[in-house]
Amino acid sequence: MVPSVALAGSTGLIGSNILSILQKLPSVGTINAFARKELPPDEKVKTIGSTDSGAWPGLFPAGAQLYMSALGTTRANAGGFDKQKKIDYDLNLELAKAAKAAGTNIYVLISSSGSDPKSPIGYPKMKGELEEAVKALNFDHTVIVRPGLIVGDRNESRLAEGILQSVAKFAGRFSNNKLKDFWAQDADVIAKAAVRAGLDAVEGKDSEKVRILTQADILRIGRVEWKE
Repeated sequence: MVPSVALAGSTGLIGSNILSILQKLPSVGTINAFARKELPPDEKVKTIGSTDSGAWPGLFPAGAQLYMSALGTTRANAGGFDKQKKIDYDLNLELAKAAKAAGTNIYVLISSSGSDPKSPIGYPKMKGELEEAVKALNFDHTVIVRPGLIVGDRNESRLAEGILQSVAKFAGRFSNNKLKDFWAQDADVIAKAAVRAGLDAVEGKDSEKVRILTQADILRIGRVEWKE
């Protein structure tokens, strides 16, 4: 039993799938979900709401055994890379610090394939730097999930990503996923892998201090081995 979970990014493509999965699991109690507006009523979900996301770290709940972050935005939606970094890096790190201070022992981060703090390219460098920063916080268990292209229906329009998603979906249907799996994963599969890895850590089934889920791991855990 996991009495309390905290979740950031609960309205995004992966985060909304994580929220839906957690709601259905009888072993999960209260889900403390950060959001800018009230989430649909649910007996298990407690919205931690503020239109100012910068206030979220100060609202972090005490007693959450597991914290999961699928928080992130795009350069276009944020209005530039510097503003994107304030969310993808700064806010993510501040929330992780708040989780640690609140006594949360297990942290799951949705990152990205190709993340590398030494990369000359801004996005993978930022993701890699965040991974290193949260590992340094020394949670009992840290799970870092590194998906490829995320396939699913988004609320907002992303032209370039939309084209790639269409290619991935076609390749998956045409090849029974063989031409898709090595570079793109469905959002619900990523979410299932993240939830399973987090719950395994809570339940003592995983002794790794830091666990990295590659694209192959995501598919194995979230699609092949997944059981509710």
